Amino acid sequence: MTDDVFYAPITELSARLRKKEFSAAELAKAFGDRLAALGPRYNALALPLTEVAVKRAKAVDAEMKRDRLRGPLQGIPFGAKDLLAFAGHRTTWGAKPYEMQVLDETATVLNKLDGSGAVLVGKLSMIELAGGPSYRSAEASLFGPCKNPWDLTRWSGGSSSGSGAAVAAGLVPFALGSETSGSILSPSAYCGVTGLRPTYGLVSRHGAMALSWTLDKIGPLCRNAEDCGLVLQAISGGDPKDPGSAGKSFYYTPQYARKITELKAGVAGGGLAWAETAIGVLREAGLKTEAAKLPDFPYGPILTTILGSEAASIFEPLIASGKVDQLQDIRQIERLKAGLQIPAKDYLKAMRIRSLVRDKFRELFYDLDVLIAPTYPNIASRLADPLDAPAPGPQPGPNPLGALIQAGNLAGLPALSVPCGFEAGMPVAIQLVGPPFSENLLLSLGHEFQQRTDWHKRRPPVAAA
Repeated sequence: MTDDVFYAPITELSARLRKKEFSAAELAKAFGDRLAALGPRYNALALPLTEVAVKRAKAVDAEMKRDRLRGPLQGIPFGAKDLLAFAGHRTTWGAKPYEMQVLDETATVLNKLDGSGAVLVGKLSMIELAGGPSYRSAEASLFGPCKNPWDLTRWSGGSSSGSGAAVAAGLVPFALGSETSGSILSPSAYCGVTGLRPTYGLVSRHGAMALSWTLDKIGPLCRNAEDCGLVLQAISGGDPKDPGSAGKSFYYTPQYARKITELKAGVAGGGLAWAETAIGVLREAGLKTEAAKLPDFPYGPILTTILGSEAASIFEPLIASGKVDQLQDIRQIERLKAGLQIPAKDYLKAMRIRSLVRDKFRELFYDLDVLIAPTYPNIASRLADPLDAPAPGPQPGPNPLGALIQAGNLAGLPALSVPCGFEAGMPVAIQLVGPPFSENLLLSLGHEFQQRTDWHKRRPPVAAA
């Protein structure tokens, strides 16, 4: 097992498994051992599952030997954010009060991946309670601050911290993360991997820790856009156990993608040279672009009110018990408690404005197929710096699409973050955002970009012991 195996995309690993260059059990053992050995160096590993994975992989090998082929994920190892329940094993939610929690049911997405033949090799670290209403430090995790594989003095992003670091470092071919307000896009951008936030309701959240009933989404972090499509096809679909389920499935159909010359994008690079260059790559491919700006709403306060209210309601038993004080981050503790004091009228007003946000985005996408902007304008912060401290170096100018992550989450829109370069040796990325259920469009654009660039193939140095 060479490094080429550890950094290979799903499509390549699948082809090599079918050629019998190695078995699923050998692949699971190799990735499981690598995750167990290197994961702690990044504080990315929550729970190693190598023994369980190898046993499952042997069953996959037996299926493949009988020519019972399930699809491209069959025999592919992966990791899952530690808010996804795996029956009979610890699921800590990254938080001290739940350190010994063992649930008796497995999350729907993990069952779906098991049905596709994918092999879970480990649970991955996360910010405690997926970030709650707010947190101030990368230390806000039961597993310590998750280190960025490109620079161990910097953060990997939150709250799917371990998922981003593990994929970037070649510890797993893909990982599952979750997003409420940036937690798939953040580690994807900071770690230089490709991350997909699905349309709200497309992927079941049953068996996942709830942070916000109306904002939470589960999605993949992968090597490239094509892999994201393959994983999304496996995990999507209606689920009566998730009240927020849209009852829709997703089929990855790149062969039916619209030609890039037929598409029009609203763009805003925010004066960042690397973002303008990335947008220029798509223009050269034939994408029509025009300057765009977001509808005028106070996205931050709306999202904060909704998230704060719902998170406090969900974790009210934790707050009432006093165990909330065991959390690592003082701001997290304070905001959870304060969330119980948000008046119902403020929550309802925020939800009404949110419906107007959705309406305005519907109008915006009458004329545009996609919005493109920097995922984040800055590189990953240093581990020791407060997350609300001003970013070092020259500050980017205002961006008309600067609140796109908050707006996109409020409107339940899908987004794809793709690596597009480096600043000061650290990855940077652009995000592609479309109307609800436009994942195939975003993936085709992301794939087109990655056919013309190699940023997604870059590898960070392996962390020293």
